[in-house]
Amino acid sequence: MTTAIIANLEKLLGGPRDGALLRYSLGNEHLKAGDFEQAASCLREALERDATYSAAWKLLGKALSECSRPVEALAAYEQGIVVAESKGDLQAAKEMAVFARRIRHQLQTTEG
Repeated sequence: MTTAIIANLEKLLGGPRDGALLRYSLGNEHLKAGDFEQAASCLREALERDATYSAAWKLLGKALSECSRPVEALAAYEQGIVVAESKGDLQAAKEMAVFARRIRHQLQTTEG
């Protein structure tokens, strides 16, 4: 099912509906399908279109974590927290803070 959704979303790329939401949705579907690199790419494209999209920052952090790129994931979460707090999206900020804390702990454990 996810493959069909991805194909349908990809048909909309470059058209009048192409924007942050479409790129976010495509990234989300790639994440569900386990294609984490492609998910990260789509989510970065969503953020190029709307850098204040806190949900995209959160998913980007998750995709990068799944790609075993914890430093980049941490940076995405940290930026996402700033964005979410500035928009008053406190729940998203709290969730990203938890994920960021886990990554920091993981990085300290592997470095120490």
